[in-house]
Amino acid sequence: MDTSKFNYTSNETKQIGGAKVVRKVSIRNGKGYKSVTKYRRGKKLGTVKKGLHTSHVHLIQFGKFIPGLFSDCGCNSKTRKKK
Repeated sequence: MDTSKFNYTSNETKQIGGAKVVRKVSIRNGKGYKSVTKYRRGKKLGTVKKGLHTSHVHLIQFGKFIPGLFSDCGCNSKTRKKK
């Protein structure tokens, strides 16, 4: 199947304690990116944006689940309390 005309967008918002995490996937004309943005107390802490691999674009086009898609975007890091 040809992915050169494939367009797709998806947003997921999670509230984890006091922090909000927004995960986005966007594909335009077969090329795309993924991004993770963190918010705390209404202020943006940071954004990590990376390109999607072509095999991931094919899997998204067929509606398959991709485990660990955002694992390299820094969304799984935990902060430590200062003592």
